[in-house]
Amino acid sequence: MLLAELVDESEVVFHLAAAVGVRLIVESPVRTIETNVNGTQLVLEAACRKKKLVFTASTSEVYGKSEHVPFHEDADLVLGPTSIGRWSYAASKALDEFLSVAYWKERKQPVVIARLFNTVGPRQTGRYGMVLPNFVRQALEGSPITVYGSGKQSRCFCDVSDSVEAILRLVGTSAAIGEVVNIGSNHEITIEGLAQQVREQAKSASSIQLIPYDQAYEPGFEDMPRRVPALEKLENLTGFRPSIPLNAIIDRVIEYQTAKRSPDTTQKLPAGTERSASAIAM
Repeated sequence: MLLAELVDESEVVFHLAAAVGVRLIVESPVRTIETNVNGTQLVLEAACRKKKLVFTASTSEVYGKSEHVPFHEDADLVLGPTSIGRWSYAASKALDEFLSVAYWKERKQPVVIARLFNTVGPRQTGRYGMVLPNFVRQALEGSPITVYGSGKQSRCFCDVSDSVEAILRLVGTSAAIGEVVNIGSNHEITIEGLAQQVREQAKSASSIQLIPYDQAYEPGFEDMPRRVPALEKLENLTGFRPSIPLNAIIDRVIEYQTAKRSPDTTQKLPAGTERSASAIAM
């Protein structure tokens, strides 16, 4: 089996793959649940045979509708009803966490679990509704920047290179084994504020258009008003805290997308783009 062969060749298994993106979750909940849960089980089973350390990428989505901001790793998870497909992703990733911790406690399979908060970078695709690349693309095109909901919902955006640094430090820290740790920035901004900042930094004349959730996704769609990580655990374990500011992240995304749009195919892409190409799940 290919998976077993790859695990045998590895010292650490980084399990980053998942069905991700709000649009995919809403449109394909069966695919979301089966991909996330079955994929994680297969990775843990293969790694457990050789006791290879597994890094499991989880998500800030598991905190659900909790209002206890900033979110601490030992806080209760507050999810919506099973009749709302929006919550299938969060539930599947929470089950991934339960499964990973169970493998550690019951079978002594070493695992490290991280909840990633809106990791972004120049090469991130907007295909499944990722907000920053879509905002930048719209701003560069001069088309309306589309903000779903009221725009007052807030998020924290972490540069992919900061996320990679945090992950590498965690898997190199024995005290992190069996733990769940937040990874992200704690600089909070509303989505409408993000649209305004992207428009300003892109020097765009685009308007900002608000689209109700039930038009963008499905009737009854729910979203979290705030999503902010507590970072003390990450810092205590690794001595590291993400620090790349949002304006620098936006500039890099603008530079990359501008270079892609240029007819001069020899134009050099922004410095650091290669490093930021790592695939990091939401």
